[in-house]
Amino acid sequence: MEAYELVELNTNENISEFQSGDTVKVSTKVTEGDRERTQVFEGVVIRKRGGNGPAGSFTVRKVSHDIGIEKTFHIHSATVEGVEVVRNGKVRRARLTYLRDRSGKSARIKERR
Repeated sequence: MEAYELVELNTNENISEFQSGDTVKVSTKVTEGDRERTQVFEGVVIRKRGGNGPAGSFTVRKVSHDIGIEKTFHIHSATVEGVEVVRNGKVRRARLTYLRDRSGKSARIKERR
């Protein structure tokens, strides 16, 4: 018997369907001292693993001040409040790690219509 069979997963309704290549806004809870606020991280999904299962996670990449920033989020984490899809990307592969080496026009992803 596995641990995920014993614990019930609470699915978040605020997480919409997305895939690699999509531009998303991820809202997370940030605790600073005794205050709690919502912080938004917007970028391109370069990796999605584990599906929607208990170990599911996804990596979002954005470029801020000419520096690439990647964050990995767990789908069933309590700190993730929601995921909103901004654009649907048209890509031909599941892992977009080649975007790390590119900048400018070559790092663009076409939009799926």
